[in-house]
Amino acid sequence: MGTQQIRVGIVGYGNLGRGVEAAIRQNPDMTLVGIFTRRSPEAAGNGLISISEIESYKGKIDVLILCGGSATDLPDQGPALSKLFNTVDSFDTHARIPEYFAKVDESARSGGNVTVISTGWDPGLFSLSRLLAEAVLPEGNEYTFWGKGVSQGHSDAIRRVKGVKNGIQYTIPREEAVARVRNGENPKLTTREKHLRECYVVLEDGANADAIAEEIRTMPNYFADYDTVVHFVSEETLRAEHGAMPHGGNVIRSGRTGKNSTQIVEFSLKLDSNPEFTASVLVAYARAVYRMAKYGQQGAKTVFDVPFGLLSPKSAEELRKELL
Repeated sequence: MGTQQIRVGIVGYGNLGRGVEAAIRQNPDMTLVGIFTRRSPEAAGNGLISISEIESYKGKIDVLILCGGSATDLPDQGPALSKLFNTVDSFDTHARIPEYFAKVDESARSGGNVTVISTGWDPGLFSLSRLLAEAVLPEGNEYTFWGKGVSQGHSDAIRRVKGVKNGIQYTIPREEAVARVRNGENPKLTTREKHLRECYVVLEDGANADAIAEEIRTMPNYFADYDTVVHFVSEETLRAEHGAMPHGGNVIRSGRTGKNSTQIVEFSLKLDSNPEFTASVLVAYARAVYRMAKYGQQGAKTVFDVPFGLLSPKSAEELRKELL
């Protein structure tokens, strides 16, 4: 592949953007050209660059890693920036992936660029695990368990409840459900049977704890379909004990082959830092995007379209010798 440095840009400097910055330092074949922000660069500090200047970097950046959120940032930034640069993102609104793919594919092709959308760990590595196990075991059932880990969306939903000063929510897989799947029972599991939700809440002065707990437990789309436990803690406890962003989970396929052999395939993650791990996946896919662009490919791709060998800094010869 040669030893040319891959020139990388980062868009967005939240938890994910900082994770990408750290991950680039662990990859000697990459160099960080700049971090682009919508904040005014004076306020942003850290040598950040205003996103209004990004067009002037065309030709100076090989791959742009988009670190914005899926709700409002990426639906605009993905199509706009893939026209100018090769890009990678972690768009994770599962239901909207087909329409997002179509938009980004059109803009990337119009600019002659390659983009990988929706990578990270779910969607991303978990998606690959689901595909691989289903292809190998066509007769079977797939189960995805998330956690134990902090859910950003559910934590945000708690913090929007009137009377809540701060809060965090953990998604916890039910051990008995995971055990039944691993035993090859192929259970039909309800939402409530698969995961538990545990909330740690800091109240505003004078707020009614019972009323708030009830409002959280009955919140549609977030908590109503689950057994939800609400703990009230002090701001100090929340900061000291719940300041990290762990996550993880398991993808399990329980299948049958031959006359009646049970075959179980499992992929699992246990993460101290969800954003740092997601960032590390984005950086590996940035390398693949760089190579696919060099080969003359164009348009949007997902993890299903990228050979694993392109993720590694090692040559095909080295991979055959060392890892096959």
